[in-house]
Parts: sequence; structure tokens; C-alpha cells
Amino acid sequence: MRIVYVLTSLGMGGAERQALAVAHRMAQRGHTVAVLVLRPALAEQWPTALSVVHLGISKTPTSAIVGMATACRFVRDFKPDLLHSHSFHANIAARLLKLIFPRTTAISTIHNVYEGGWQRMLAYRLTDCLATRTAAVSQATAERFVRLHALSRERCIVLPNGIDLAAFAPDSNRRALMRCAMGAADSFIWLAAGRLVPAKDYPNLLRAFALLRHSRPDARLWIAGESLGLESSRIGTLASDMDLQDSVRWLGLQRDMPGLFDAADAFVQASAWEGMPLAVGEAMAMQKPVVVTNVGGLQELVGDGGAIVPPRDSNAVASAMLTVMQQSHESRQAQGWRARERIERQFSMESRADAWEDLYARLLAPQ
Repeated sequence: MRIVYVLTSLGMGGAERQALAVAHRMAQRGHTVAVLVLRPALAEQWPTALSVVHLGISKTPTSAIVGMATACRFVRDFKPDLLHSHSFHANIAARLLKLIFPRTTAISTIHNVYEGGWQRMLAYRLTDCLATRTAAVSQATAERFVRLHALSRERCIVLPNGIDLAAFAPDSNRRALMRCAMGAADSFIWLAAGRLVPAKDYPNLLRAFALLRHSRPDARLWIAGESLGLESSRIGTLASDMDLQDSVRWLGLQRDMPGLFDAADAFVQASAWEGMPLAVGEAMAMQKPVVVTNVGGLQELVGDGGAIVPPRDSNAVASAMLTVMQQSHESRQAQGWRARERIERQFSMESRADAWEDLYARLLAPQ
């Protein structure tokens, strides 16, 4: 098969990493793969050995016209069997390419229960017929988009994200080295991960952590995530107002997430909305107790492998975190084993790649 993956950018987010992970596995399995990226190259982006074409589209109409013309020339020369796009802008671009190259199969992937307001939902609705299939990363995501009439149920499928079990495996030596390097000492380390954006609801997490500190002053919170504009400033001000400067550590964008997971004692995510965040699955694969809010596909991902609490409820998050800290080391270890077992059984990257390859083959089979 000749496959082109269409991405908005190669920025260091979960959707981009998931798409590249699938693309690499398709190339390893003998398929001819290329990546078409709408935006210019970024200073910080996921590395890849795959062939990448940046269209250089910015916010100007001229750049969009020039970029799409470049995309058309690329598709004409590459002659893909399939365009597989991820997230709103890339999905719409791939559907427009399908309009120009009608014999090419197009698959859209939606990574979040919220991808924008009514204008974007209308754009999805008007172009839905151009996608051979639209995949959602969770049942909750699929149900919301169907309910909004942004996609049709008959063309919608659910294919959850996958976790690289080899990359995310606990290592006791690495844990000791990382904790020493980070100065963790005997503190109980909670790790949170994700860009500092409204969806992650870091104010909810900070309020929960402030409550937790009343009972467990030995708790520390590490936050690994890219700082983005005003939201980052707002969150930092809130932490300062709650006098958390000495107990919250802002790590910024991190490439060695397995090392951070090893160093941590537990993982927390207090999001307001999600699709199916990779960081939670990775924490589970690293055998960490997890506390998450019941948004998007987190119930589907975590199941009985962690604590699930209502969103926007700092008291509930704090209570669940305290319960984890009050457990014995053996109990937390057992919970971590159950979490990894669930990921191995249902969410391994190899099983996801198998599912995608099977879908590609079925859609391309002669009718």
C-alpha cells in the first residue's frame, strides 16, 4: 500500500506522536509511507525518518492556496492508495484532496471530544461524505460527534490509541537515577503531563493538590507540558496565590517521559475534556497508580486500572489522591501491575497497528 499521513503539524502533542507511531509501523511492514504536514517545520517537533513534506500553510489565504496547490502536486506524483489524516485542519485538507483525487481512499481521525465550535462542526458535516471512514479515538468522542451531526454513524468507527509497551516499561535503576537527579529525596511525587491548555484544567488540579497538601505535606507535584501563552501565566499566578511554589515543579516540554514516569510515584490528570490521552495510558504501562477525571474516553481506557472521579471537582480529585498515598507500597504496586496488564491486553501499539492495517486492506479491497 502507498499511504500518506496528513498532519496539521509535527508539534509535540499526543495526536502527532500517535500518528507517527502508526506511520512508522506501516513503513516497517513494507508499505510506502510519506507524511504531509500543513504547517511549517517547528523548532520543537517529533523527529521522524519518514519522508516529510511541509506545505508551509499559515493563517493567510495566500499561504493556504499555495500550500494546497503543493499538496495536489505531491499527491498527483506520489499516487497514494490512501490518505489518513489526524485532527481538524488536516482532516478537512485531506477531504478536499479526496475531492480532487476521487479514487484515493480517505480516512479521518478525531482525537478529542472537542475540536472546536459550531463552524468546525459544520465543516465536518459538509465534508463527511468525502471521508471513506472517520475514526474516533474513543466511544465517547464518536458519540458526541454523531450527536452533533458532525459525522454519520454509518461511516464512523472507534479505534483507540495505542501505547508502545517496549518504550514505556518500568526500570528500577532508571527510577533511582532520575529521582536522584531530580532531587526527589523521600517525597511522594505526583506527575501530571500535557500542554498548559484549558482542556487539561490545571486550575482544578492545583486546587486539588492544595487540599491534599493539608493532609500530606510530603506530596510534590511535577507538571510536564509545554507552556502556551496566557493560560500558562494564569496557571502560574494561581499556584503562587495558593503558596504552592515550593511543592509544584514546572518541567516544561519533556522528551524523556519514561524516565519521569519511573521517578514518579503516581500519575494524575484532572482534565475538563479529552479524547483518549496518551499520557494516562503510558502511566498505566509504567505501572503507576492513576487518578483521572471521567471525561472523554478515560473511563474506556482506565477501567478498573485506576481511580476515576468527576470533572471540575477538586475535592474528589484530592480525595482520590489521598487514598492512593494512604495505601501500602504493596497495594500501589498491585494496582500498577493491573494497570499495565490492562494496557497490554487492550491498548498495545502493535494491536493498534494491526487494526489500522486491517482497516486499510478492507477499504482498499475490490468491491
